[in-house]
Amino acid sequence: MTGIASKTELRMSFLRYALFTVPGILLLGTLSGALSGAGAGNAWFEALAKPPIMPPGWVFALVWPMLYVLLGLSLAMVLHARGASKRGRALALFALLLALTFAWPPVFFAWHRPDLALSVIAGMVAGTFALILLTWRIRVVAGLLLYPYLAWLMFAGLLNYEILVRNPGAAHLVPGTPGIDIPMNAI
Repeated sequence: MTGIASKTELRMSFLRYALFTVPGILLLGTLSGALSGAGAGNAWFEALAKPPIMPPGWVFALVWPMLYVLLGLSLAMVLHARGASKRGRALALFALLLALTFAWPPVFFAWHRPDLALSVIAGMVAGTFALILLTWRIRVVAGLLLYPYLAWLMFAGLLNYEILVRNPGAAHLVPGTPGIDIPMNAI
């Protein structure tokens, strides 16, 4: 075949990438959260003092899958742009960004390290900003799809910071453990 691909063939090629990237990112993101005990069922998280701007748990359950779909579509567009200048850099940055994205739940929820998790989010924000600049040159829509993710990361970073400030000993907080204080009326 020596001819130029038709619009239908190009669309099908993009869909083949998207059929891999979207479910793959959704699955990895869901596994990252589930295996780290993310969410309302986490006793450590429930014991933390939270800021007044903290949305209810269902918001996170709604937002993250939508963001994963947008990330998957953006990645599919970059993968589909064969021969595009800086495509390799964009793919490497996508890999780093996804690694950081999937690392945040274990760092925060399993390791109980909101301080380190805040550093991970800072890396995610910087990586997303750089990725927007790179993908914008490859496919404008691929860059546009990353804006909601960047906005959510900045909000999540604020939440993470507020939790860190309100819970200075969060790494050592063990909910449900009895204290060593002896009540005065017991003596």
